[in-house]
Amino acid sequence: MLSLVLPKGSLEKATLDLFDAADLTVQRASDRDYHASIDDPRIDRVRFLRPQEIPSYLERGLFDIGITGRDWITETEADVVSLGELQYSKATSNPVRVVLAVPDGSPWKTAADLPEGIRISTEFPSLTARFLAEHGVRAMVVPSYGATEAKVPDIVDAIVDLTETGSSLRKNGLRILDTLLTSYTELVACPSSYASQDKRGAMEDIALLLRGAIQARGNVLLKLNVPAVKLAAVTQMLPAMSSPTITSLASGDMNAVETVVPKRGVNTLIPALKAAGAQDILEIPISKIVE
Repeated sequence: MLSLVLPKGSLEKATLDLFDAADLTVQRASDRDYHASIDDPRIDRVRFLRPQEIPSYLERGLFDIGITGRDWITETEADVVSLGELQYSKATSNPVRVVLAVPDGSPWKTAADLPEGIRISTEFPSLTARFLAEHGVRAMVVPSYGATEAKVPDIVDAIVDLTETGSSLRKNGLRILDTLLTSYTELVACPSSYASQDKRGAMEDIALLLRGAIQARGNVLLKLNVPAVKLAAVTQMLPAMSSPTITSLASGDMNAVETVVPKRGVNTLIPALKAAGAQDILEIPISKIVE
């Protein structure tokens, strides 16, 4: 039913991991193959392409649905329908930023301080030109096709580049002067495909599964048995998405407790629960949380 386009490159592995967690495992002959499949009746064609190209292809109706970054949607100004942010990136769950960076020793404090004729290298020439126009800066924008930070200072004077942690910029002696855009990965659709009721329903199903897989990350399910006299003390220790599920056991003086907790800190929580009277504690991985 749906043709799906996924990002080739830095987001590729993280995207494959996400689809696998969502029970939408992508199958292909090798990691160099641009054609793939997913064993799901809602998806009949899968392609891998550069994320820069995906918004325009969706706008033109070459695919029904795809994953790309808000940065490339903004750069291309493509008319696509957003089905929501998917909060993951190549290294963390944090957004990436499109930033203006200058040599660490430069005197400029704001974008407005940049001198006329400054040379700026970027993979986002349209976004950069709009930003500079807004700040009254007349610059030479030089399109870049990779290794942008390595071009300062002998080729250009500053760059507009994508950063997740800022470590590469600092390593190359650059500091961030301004942020042009904060960008998450997004699930986006072709407007005409989204207008189809059947396709829209399938798209929303896929979005639900992907969001559920992301929501589950960093969480585990705890199941434990607690004597009735210890129940209040134990449940007060439990962080929960809403409140723990508590069921009386057949013995009458025992309760079964279930709750979702962050994986981080569970190494200290479980011994504390045991000391408070909990028994038969199980820690269970979670693949999806659908609220």
